[in-house]
Amino acid sequence: MNLAKSILKGIASMITCEPDRYWSHNRPGALRPGIRTVRWLGLTVSLAAGACSIQKTLLAGPAETNQLRILLVTGQDYPAHVWRETAPALRRLLEDDARFKVRVIEDPHALDSAMLTNYDAVLLHFQNWQQPGPGAAARDNLQRFVTNGGGLVSVHFACGAWHGEWPEFQNIMGRVWHGQGPGKPQHDKRGKFLVEIADKTHPITAGLTDFETTDELYTCLTGDAPIHLLAHAKSKVDQKYHPQAFSREYGKGRVFLTTLGHDVFAYTNNPVVGELLRRGTAWSAGVSTQPAKQTNSQPHLH
Repeated sequence: MNLAKSILKGIASMITCEPDRYWSHNRPGALRPGIRTVRWLGLTVSLAAGACSIQKTLLAGPAETNQLRILLVTGQDYPAHVWRETAPALRRLLEDDARFKVRVIEDPHALDSAMLTNYDAVLLHFQNWQQPGPGAAARDNLQRFVTNGGGLVSVHFACGAWHGEWPEFQNIMGRVWHGQGPGKPQHDKRGKFLVEIADKTHPITAGLTDFETTDELYTCLTGDAPIHLLAHAKSKVDQKYHPQAFSREYGKGRVFLTTLGHDVFAYTNNPVVGELLRRGTAWSAGVSTQPAKQTNSQPHLH
């Protein structure tokens, strides 16, 4: 505050040293501030406020050094997936942990930008339904980002991005959408089902219990790369267990995928869904999965 006081004192002395120049006598016996006086006072307040802000910034040190910078990529999807509603919901869920700073970009082609290296993790929330996915520059850029240690998160139908266009995406993610056609089921009818925690010791799922959610139970993944299964659910159609969340490593990077998240209700009907997403994203970014701050309802813990 000393800097602000010094500026205020200095300008005040400029005003008071020559009072006749800055005060107008508009009627006998009365003194009123003139136009130039008002301007000087306004300048004084502005400079003092600016000084306070500067001093506060200097005292605070580097801004947001502990924040996790997440790039949420959306803007395209299957027509039944309303990304304009789910993307903001995802952002809110992540930012319930005070460490997260999420930027939403509504153009998957932005993945070809050099700005990718400014982020700790990229969250894929798009599927290029019936149109080409981001081109070779974006694919190479994303692969390089993960290979060099960047985190990658995929939610719901993002497992179907670049379908038929980019074989290496399957190796990066571990499992992807197997497409449409005979013998290729998609998911159980949207409704309630039990998600069972398969690994109760992994940092992403440690302390979480099995939970019920209302969503689509995906039965449509394919791939043979090694994955670390975190949670699965039993289909009411084929009576088989299918992955609902898993992790893997690719190069120096970490990958987290969950098939949950058909709509806003799917993300918010049970607080464990949000907790799973936050922990998976934090893990992919290479930091502790324990939140710094959580504002919503607590998840189901032992």
